Amino acid sequence: MLKEITIEEFLKLDKAIAVDVRSPIEFADGAIPGAINLPLFSNKERAEIGTIYKKLGQEAAKWKAMKIVSPKIPTIMTELKLLIDSGYVPVINCWRGGMRSKSVCTFMEFSGLQSIRLTGGYKAYRQYTLNRISEMLPEKAIVIHGKTGVGKTEVLHQLKEKGYPILDLEAIAGHRGSIFGAMGLGEGHTQKTFDALLYTGLSEIRDFPYFIMEAESKRIGRVVQPEELLEKKESGHHLYLDASINRRVAHIVAEYVVPYSTEPWFKEKVENGLTMIVKRIKNIQIQNEINLCYSEENWYDLIKILLEDYYDPRYDFKRSEYVESVETIDAENIEGAVAEIEGYLLSMNFQVKQTV
Repeated sequence: MLKEITIEEFLKLDKAIAVDVRSPIEFADGAIPGAINLPLFSNKERAEIGTIYKKLGQEAAKWKAMKIVSPKIPTIMTELKLLIDSGYVPVINCWRGGMRSKSVCTFMEFSGLQSIRLTGGYKAYRQYTLNRISEMLPEKAIVIHGKTGVGKTEVLHQLKEKGYPILDLEAIAGHRGSIFGAMGLGEGHTQKTFDALLYTGLSEIRDFPYFIMEAESKRIGRVVQPEELLEKKESGHHLYLDASINRRVAHIVAEYVVPYSTEPWFKEKVENGLTMIVKRIKNIQIQNEINLCYSEENWYDLIKILLEDYYDPRYDFKRSEYVESVETIDAENIEGAVAEIEGYLLSMNFQVKQTV
């Protein structure tokens, strides 16, 4: 018998896994975190059905859909049975909980599989999470500042491993927030994916009275932070990580160059980024030095020039806008910086875990 559940019930259901039957392009635009995509239609097929609907009407579109879907049903049912046999509870969803999810659930019933459908589909999930993000934010933010390459993300990761409540906005955005921020990460997440992952991240730290975040700009790659989160950042406790230029350059080489320098797309992405930067630099000599380092693949010196003559001056200007005093943390050594931050949190009575 077909069972329908709400978003609230889905989020509480043990071993639940969302099975999204929309087309791949819809799924890529935004989906429930952890969902798997078992599309009834390919992107091309979906567009074709839409065209038939506009030109010939609903009945003709339904008939075409049936002809496309019928050969796929055994494969889709097999995938769903494998999930069930593995101990998962598949919950079927489409965009609004309409015909596509109902069709799959009907075939599940005919196949002897228990079917559960998400009422309202992905649209209901998105609305539910958007409505709750602001109220889920812990009371106080600890904001980690620092110039490019200082190791802010590594500090956050180590603090998270120790049990501190971390909101890693770069991971949630799928982007590091700079011109080269998508290096090795694809195009970055869509706004829908960012919002969904932000909700998930906040759910993981909801029992804490505070959280730790990096001082990101409002826009991170393709996404925009909610105003409530920006307000938390502005009113939070601010920590500034400081490290030498050589330490920062070495860190950037390790993160951006070493893993990707042999990839066929690497030089083109670097060139595209440099083109944008050079246009903003007025000093002809510095422009020539950047171009020379690129042509010689002298990545170390190139990064050093970019830090000293592009990124750092812009960061210093932004830092002048801080309204609260900033505690400086020595980040020449990441482990040392983490220990110093832990001492600061202890002095402010911020515990690793919320005391009951």
